[in-house]
Amino acid sequence: MLELLHIDKTYNPGTVNELCFFKDFNLKINTGEFVSVVGSNGSGKTSMLNIICGSMDIDGGRVVMNDADISKQKDFLRHRRIGRVFQDPSKGTCPEMTIMENMSLAENKGHPYNLSRGAAKMRRDYFRSLLAPLELGLEDKMDIKVGTLSGGQRQSLALLMSTMTPIDFLILDEHTAALDPKTAEKIMILTDKIVREKHLTTIMVTHNLRYAVEYGDRLLMMHEGRVIIDKSGEEKKKMEMGEILKKFDEISLEYGN
Repeated sequence: MLELLHIDKTYNPGTVNELCFFKDFNLKINTGEFVSVVGSNGSGKTSMLNIICGSMDIDGGRVVMNDADISKQKDFLRHRRIGRVFQDPSKGTCPEMTIMENMSLAENKGHPYNLSRGAAKMRRDYFRSLLAPLELGLEDKMDIKVGTLSGGQRQSLALLMSTMTPIDFLILDEHTAALDPKTAEKIMILTDKIVREKHLTTIMVTHNLRYAVEYGDRLLMMHEGRVIIDKSGEEKKKMEMGEILKKFDEISLEYGN
């Protein structure tokens, strides 16, 4: 379970550009939930993810993961239990290293690496067995540098690598936004498969409203650092894109857009 309790965050405090972004923000994500998050630019989606992952400090409040207060915990320590996939496929992989080397690093996350050629060769068949279900032929390209792969191949690999070690939470930060529609569909199918098979608590930020409606068992819409729609279970299943679009239109009219 993940809880954000009474979170306060102000950007550029004490300057003419001061902006109070989160004020007494509260959110609870239950174990096993797959939560889709939508909202306009500047609504607080990515900032929320950064606060959870520890890459953004907070001014007040607490971040609680599995009943432990991690508010002061460094990001690299949080990442031992959190897998994150970014919008840019290059952020989740090392382009100058081979697929084999990338997967070896991912498998050793949170542990001393101490990698050797012999140890790596022993894992080759295992890594091939993980890659084959992706149906991208990557199992036959183990010694190819990741930087030569397509965006979809790299994002598939990044998603797989982020879940190779036991994690409590999977964070998806618009992980299909940089991909063409056909590839994005494949990544979403793969995402849903991994989340379900590994029973991962997942937060997915997306600008694709259809993905938000079709995938996951809970949907949040954020605006100005607040949750303005929160639907789960049967309520979420009954939602349609038109309902979300209507809310976007109301916000646009309110702000004169």
